[in-house]
Amino acid sequence: MIVRWGLEELTGLLRELGIERPLLVTSRRWTSVHLPVAKRFAGVRPHVPADSVAAALAAVREADGLVALGGGSAIDTAKAVSAETHLPVVAIPTTYSGAEWTPTFGVRDEERGVKGGGGGANVAGIVYDPELTLTLPEAETGGTALNALAHSAEALYVKGRNTEADREALAGATLIADALPRVLAAPQEAGGRRDLLEGAMHAGAALAGAGLGLGHAMAQALGGRYGIPHGALNAVCLPPALRFNEPVAAAEIARFGDAVGSADAAGKVEELARLAGYSRLR
Repeated sequence: MIVRWGLEELTGLLRELGIERPLLVTSRRWTSVHLPVAKRFAGVRPHVPADSVAAALAAVREADGLVALGGGSAIDTAKAVSAETHLPVVAIPTTYSGAEWTPTFGVRDEERGVKGGGGGANVAGIVYDPELTLTLPEAETGGTALNALAHSAEALYVKGRNTEADREALAGATLIADALPRVLAAPQEAGGRRDLLEGAMHAGAALAGAGLGLGHAMAQALGGRYGIPHGALNAVCLPPALRFNEPVAAAEIARFGDAVGSADAAGKVEELARLAGYSRLR
């Protein structure tokens, strides 16, 4: 994965990847951002409904690459298109979701209330820019940051865990736990936003290197059924998942607790979730 910092790096990254006619995949919120793209698709919707993926596929035509600008829904939409077309994806995340790191994606069947998954996307590059996160509302800031924290926590004890992913997970957890309260208290403070985005980057790398666990499984099932934001559900689902897994992963969860500065890992996650307004499913 090629990672760059600063939106001004996008042109050079596209050139490095040999992409000359990229399609921008985004929502209406970001259509005014000036980017070196040939075409724009602004039909991204939350939870990636199947019909929005079909519309994005229809917009590809002469494109030779995809630029995904937005949160997890924009990036997952682009990845779903990439899985069908094999086009490379360059992601520009505006949240802390970590979707930019993996070739897998979720697509929601709105009629059945089920969120399914897919894989095989050609994820080629990421451009991080903290400036794009400065206007992220409190709910999305807290929710997607807790999603990133769940990536770090679960990477430490899932079946695919490994030394490199552990290192990324611990670095991400420390940065997120430190930066999230600062960002929620002062959303326009650029230093806190950069630290939180860097933490999410490390957590995303841990996710890509190790995989997901119970907390995410619950969040995906509930999100598909009720259409609740994925970050909000991770904020609520991670603490009980940690407590459920502690009898068989006590040492690993203790390492996560050390990284976030607490002997009670699940309690620390609940504390951070409450700061963002998340405490119970109802």
